[in-house]
Amino acid sequence: MARLHEHQGKALLREFKIAVPQGRVANTPEEARAIAEEIGEPVMVKAQAWVTGRAEMGGIKKATTPDEAAAAAEKMLGMKVKGFTVEQVLVEEQLDIAREFYVGVIVDDRAQAPLVMFSSVGGTGIEEIAAAHPDKVARMHVDIITGLQDYQARNLVRRTGISGRLQRNLGGLLVALYKVARTYEARAAEINPLVQTTDGKLYAADCRITVDDYAVFRHPDLGIEIAREYDRPPTELERIAYAVEANDYRGTFYFIQMAHDFERGEGYIGFHGAGGGGSMMSMDAVLRQGYKLATFVDTSGNPPASKVYRAARIILAVGPIDGYFGSGSGVASQEQFHSARGLVKAFIEEHLSVPAVIRLGGNAEDKAVEILERVNDYVPAPVEGYKKDDSPDFCAARLDALIKAGELRDAPPPQPRPEPQRPYTFETVTGGTVTFDHAVCSGCESKVCVEECARQILSLNEEGLPVLNITPEEAKKGRCVECLACEVECLFHGAGGGYVHLPIPGLDEA
Repeated sequence: MARLHEHQGKALLREFKIAVPQGRVANTPEEARAIAEEIGEPVMVKAQAWVTGRAEMGGIKKATTPDEAAAAAEKMLGMKVKGFTVEQVLVEEQLDIAREFYVGVIVDDRAQAPLVMFSSVGGTGIEEIAAAHPDKVARMHVDIITGLQDYQARNLVRRTGISGRLQRNLGGLLVALYKVARTYEARAAEINPLVQTTDGKLYAADCRITVDDYAVFRHPDLGIEIAREYDRPPTELERIAYAVEANDYRGTFYFIQMAHDFERGEGYIGFHGAGGGGSMMSMDAVLRQGYKLATFVDTSGNPPASKVYRAARIILAVGPIDGYFGSGSGVASQEQFHSARGLVKAFIEEHLSVPAVIRLGGNAEDKAVEILERVNDYVPAPVEGYKKDDSPDFCAARLDALIKAGELRDAPPPQPRPEPQRPYTFETVTGGTVTFDHAVCSGCESKVCVEECARQILSLNEEGLPVLNITPEEAKKGRCVECLACEVECLFHGAGGGYVHLPIPGLDEA
């Protein structure tokens, strides 16, 4: 889920006539002072960070004067809050609070329906409220077709003992909040606390809204950079990785950078999983060996070789890791040699200098391991491949042994590719290019690129040279699945005339 900052959520609430305190965000202490002067009364200064418990961390302060607001902002801006660097503060009027409530709309996956919740007690998490005051909390599922009706919202409020005009006003606010959640496809929209001031008005004093990852593209106005639920701003590598995922629908690629500013020898591992449950088991196996994770990555759902390649390149860019560990479910339905080719291409290009242990369980795992371990002829660090019957713990132990052995081969780094003398080139679906140097291909006896092409879109022309048997437009639209056989198999078993260029914007320029 993609989180919104408090000030962003309050802007959405305001669109649907839910009152919020007067104020706006500041990027500097001077801006905070100016906002407080405009408000002309005591204010709250609130760090904008995707964390709970900001008050206990010094992220929420009262200020009675503009100078105090500026001083509070100066302390908050740049502060670290659970790994989150505060870049903005919300400066808004203080409210004279008489009573607090909780209202929320969340998606109940088990019921496959929105769940609306109301509590006549606010100020803490809904779970704690429900445990301490079960009679003060009411819930109901909403028919997605008809939506939340006014009478249903009033009945929900009445169940907590509230009646009269307040019941009506709270019911109307619940309906408005439901419309916010429905309009912006929120997985959760919560106001806590919803406060009643001494003059009887209702205000959203704080809010938390998260948008469904798969709906983010329909709401560009929200300015969500990455459709992931982080508790901090994304790193540059996370931005680069998300762009890969956003521009390639085939399979999934989740990338989380777990560590920063570490050194070689501190025990950080580049972790590359495949499949949720299997990835978690494999991650635990690495941790049991006493290592730490520099990344948590998952490429699953039949990703193409090109996506695995890009994932591996980004993992290796995280920093001076001590090892690379790849392991997933062990029962993947795709042919595992696609993943093997992606890893091989990345390892060769990055001239892998740390041990790698890769568990490639699934279809054609024998072929996958054979392809993977051929890379040992081209990189200095040892690479070992294993199959589904090799447990994650066994594979993690092998990585530990290789790291402790510290053995490297004398493998020369890859040389720049010579300019092709007779290039034959076509584009691929992710902006890549496939190039055959027919001057080199003419001396190839195996023609392995044609034999191993996943979609059989290559054939030999009258000169016996590899060419497309479809149009370049069809290849660019996705008929070329970027299986990388025309580079990796050509390197291992051919003359070396095939090359696939797969750009990674942001990483290639770094």
